[in-house]
Amino acid sequence: MSVNLQRGTLLYQQGRYAAAEAEFRTAAGADPDAPEPHAMLALALLALERWDDASAEAKATIGLAPDWSYAHYVNGKVLFERHRLPEALAAVEEAIALDPTDADAHVLLSAIHFDESRFADALRSAESALEHDPEHAGGNNLRAMALMKLGRRAEAGATIDATLARDPGNAVTHANQGWTLLESGDRDRALEHFREALRLDPENEWAREGILAALKSKRWLYALMLKYFFLMSRLPPKTQGWVIFGGWMGNRALSVLSDQQPALAPFVLPLQVLYVAFVFLTWTADPLSNLLLRLDPFGRLVLTDDQVRASGWVGGLLAAALGAVVAALVTGADDLFWLAMVCAFMLIPVAAVFKCPPGPVRRKMTIYAGVMGAMGLASSALAFSSADVGSSLSDLRTSAFLAFFVMLFGSGWFANWLIMRRVPR
Repeated sequence: MSVNLQRGTLLYQQGRYAAAEAEFRTAAGADPDAPEPHAMLALALLALERWDDASAEAKATIGLAPDWSYAHYVNGKVLFERHRLPEALAAVEEAIALDPTDADAHVLLSAIHFDESRFADALRSAESALEHDPEHAGGNNLRAMALMKLGRRAEAGATIDATLARDPGNAVTHANQGWTLLESGDRDRALEHFREALRLDPENEWAREGILAALKSKRWLYALMLKYFFLMSRLPPKTQGWVIFGGWMGNRALSVLSDQQPALAPFVLPLQVLYVAFVFLTWTADPLSNLLLRLDPFGRLVLTDDQVRASGWVGGLLAAALGAVVAALVTGADDLFWLAMVCAFMLIPVAAVFKCPPGPVRRKMTIYAGVMGAMGLASSALAFSSADVGSSLSDLRTSAFLAFFVMLFGSGWFANWLIMRRVPR
């Protein structure tokens, strides 16, 4: 191994990826036919989020050493981070075919299965990794995560405890333990592990998200929603879609029942209100809780700029809705109640915008929310027209009104569809 490759590897392990890139490029220039510098350069570029360059170096590595399992592992890792799961799966399976004892490749295969919500397959792959390296931290963490999703909490906890006993300085394991405890309902111990993970690695996003979830779960309503989120996360994406569709169909069935049996209406209406409130909270619980966390001295320190912006939009819409209600009560202008309703309902698509990852997915959801908001404001503005407006203006008001509600009911589906597509980078 050349001096530059050794130095670059050390810099990479220290998280100094830009400096590592320079060393790997020097090593590759000194020996153009050596695959190792290109493999490590691909990993450094991946850490720097230079996706296309990382892919190019991974492919160059395979070109230089097509029978080297590590070359295919690196290519699989790059593809996995780029959200190209089918291609990543093929690459890592090739790596395992070339070297069935490579624990890292089995761990990557487990991560791909976990990302696809195939938890039983993720568990099998993690255990295959541990057969070759029983102390592999990534393998043990993924085994625990898969066990947790499969409902085998005691085994998951034992796995993480053993992993921490071997390596108490592993930030990822502490974060994993925190999420395991939080899902089990032990918020206080979860916070301890999240804080330790951030102490060991201040850039650990998984631990930061865990602290936020733990802090917000101190409020009973968010704690209830968090249980629902954990439950849904155990289901495959298609099953999640069917559960959501089933809830909508159930609500429609209640409406039909209420129409056909008016005597049951007083009992059906509370159920429908609860359903609507629940759907509303599934999209707005996070930004609403973040808005409250901005009042917490510690909580506001762990909010990202993106979360602060989301909570600001939510706060602004809530203030506008409240202001419209007050104005309606003071002036007696009932049409202002419709404006208040528009502002309140806009919380759902706005929250959905910030649930989408930055980039093309978020831009599409932003356009959707903007069009929906324009329809809502148009219907509100036209509602202030006099009662004797022409038929064309009245029809326009009705069309804007219907478009707003159709987009409102479709906003959750559209956002979920965008998120589940996971556009490759």
